[in-house]
Parts: sequence; structure tokens; C-alpha cells
Amino acid sequence: MSAASSPDHGPAVDKPASVGTLYLVPAPLDFGCDTEAPLQDALPASTLQTAARLTHWVCENAKSTRAYLKRIDALHPLAAPLQQQQITELPREVHKKGDHGGKGSPPFDARPLLKAALAGHDVGLVSEAGMPAVADPGSSVVRAAHDLSIPVVPLVGPVSLLLTLAASGLNGQNFAFVGYLPQDAQERSQRIKELETLAHRTGQTQLFIETPYRNAALWQALVQGLQPHTRLALASGLTLPTARIQSRLVQQWRQQPSPPDNRTPVVFALGH
Repeated sequence: MSAASSPDHGPAVDKPASVGTLYLVPAPLDFGCDTEAPLQDALPASTLQTAARLTHWVCENAKSTRAYLKRIDALHPLAAPLQQQQITELPREVHKKGDHGGKGSPPFDARPLLKAALAGHDVGLVSEAGMPAVADPGSSVVRAAHDLSIPVVPLVGPVSLLLTLAASGLNGQNFAFVGYLPQDAQERSQRIKELETLAHRTGQTQLFIETPYRNAALWQALVQGLQPHTRLALASGLTLPTARIQSRLVQQWRQQPSPPDNRTPVVFALGH
């Protein structure tokens, strides 16, 4: 019997015996932070136990995946030594252009990355932080699994976008994640105005992220460019004791400036 269908090894999945399962394995949100969250506080035991028995991985970054597996091993012994784990990185162009292509590029075909699953091995998909394929690479692997009739099982864990939304006080009934804003200052300002107009017109909360070293520049552009009564929220270090979650009107941010640092990943949200 396949380990994935055993009652002692995570969720049961109906599938042909010869095909593995793709597990979407969330990672803690402390990547890039100065401190780490205890895994048992950030992730359920069932998620960590399922991850511990996997030996084949598709990931965003092999180095951070090995570091994560080492942390799991301290709580739940890995099914194979770290050196024997089969870890495959998504190609660099997927990080830059995204899983869905764009600008004339076709969507990335991730089917070759799932040969192990077709051979009967369960495979874990993991990104550097949070849920893979949500504000992170990985959707091409999930899409390929569906195309190949490989079962897909998302495991429970933290999702920074939803934690930020819940803690922001902004509209949680209508929201959108818009990725990264333009790097060019003029284009970024224009995009900020577009998102603000959309938020006020429809009530839709707008969530976005930035590369940490540009956090302060984006915050400054938001505080300067948004209307005084627009609400701006930011969240960083979620699930950590040092978490920062603040939600204020722009006029309040101007009166009490408190930009984020340039090291920690931040989720920004605006609305009313």
C-alpha cells in the first residue's frame, strides 16, 4: 500500500497505486527574519509529519529547502537523510517571469519535474515561505499535476496574505492580491493611484508585496501618494513574537512615520 494512503501517514488519497501524490507543503513565515518561529507553533504536527516522510521535492530554492528539512528533522525524523533527499529547483526564469509566462512567453511546462510522482513517489512542493503557489512560484507544478492526473493535497499552514488581511481591518469579503508594484518611481505612483481608485470605487482591498530592500521606498511612495483617509496596513514577521502588524489612515502614518525595515518581508494592504 502506498504511504500516502496509509492511515498513519497523513491524508488518505484515492489514486492508482502506481502514481504518487503532490503535497503542497507550507513553510514558516520567518524566512529573511532575524529570528525563527518554533515549527511546532507555526505548523500543525500533521503537516510536519507528512513532510518528514517525503523524499522527493520540487522547490523555489534548494538551500532554504534543506534548511527547512533540517528543522523538521529535529522534531520528526526524516524518512531519508538530508543528503539523500531528491530536491529539484524550479528554473530561474519561473521566478522572474512567473509560472504563467506573460509578455509573449508561454506558461512554464512543469510536467518533467513530476517524473518521480509518475513513478509512484509522493512529492512535496515547497517555497521559501508560506504556501507554495500563493504569492510564490509553484502554480505551474500544481497545474502539471492536474494535467497528469496526479492527486494534489494542500497541507495546512500559514498564508501571509490572509493573515495580513484578517489583521488589517480592511474588507475581507472583497480583496485582490496584485503582486509587486512597478520599480520605476513614476510607474509605481501611477499604479498606487489606480489601486486606490479601485479600492474606493469597489470596496476591494488591495494586497501587494515588495522585495525587502525596497520596503522603505514603497512605504514612502504610499504615504506620500495616497489620500489622507485611505487606510494603509502592513504586516511583517507574522507568527513570530516580533511580528509587526499596523493599520492606520494615511494621515496618521504622516503624523507618526514608521517605515518598515529593509530586511524583513512585508505584506502591504490598502483600502478603506
